[in-house]
Amino acid sequence: MKNKIAEMIRVDHAGERGAIKIYDGQLLALQLLKADPDLERKVAEMKEHEKEHLKYFEQQLADRKIRPTLFLPLWDFLGTALGFGTAVLGKKAAMLCTASVEEVIDKHYSEQIDYLSKNEKQEKELLAKVKKFRQDELDHRDIAYEEGATKEGAYRFLDAFIKIGSKAAIEISKKI
Repeated sequence: MKNKIAEMIRVDHAGERGAIKIYDGQLLALQLLKADPDLERKVAEMKEHEKEHLKYFEQQLADRKIRPTLFLPLWDFLGTALGFGTAVLGKKAAMLCTASVEEVIDKHYSEQIDYLSKNEKQEKELLAKVKKFRQDELDHRDIAYEEGATKEGAYRFLDAFIKIGSKAAIEISKKI
């Protein structure tokens, strides 16, 4: 059971850090190439939530003596590139990136909530945090759709690409 908790925390840490890197890339593109102050403000607000999440999981890594995934440098680079690239493609693509990632994270956090609720009664704080963070991610997904995220036309391929990458990063980060 302890290994399962370590995997959860390692993956959640990597995921929250990855989300920040995606938003960093989007903000960079918006500042350099695509002036959209309203979108920039919304992305910056969502990034602040991710920072809160990351801080919690960084503390959990330290307190529980869990090593982070060895792939953090690669995830940092790929997250920043994904964020930058989708923002360069435009608002719909940038917001689809958020929606797609958050849909994967919703399923991921839901599975963790189920596991913790059934198997880890002593992990009440972790369960409460995962529930809160899941709701924040669902709020981000909703904002993304309100701001124009779509899966119509070629965007469905971008959605699939982002989701495959996110799921792969989760599986890799569990073990390595």
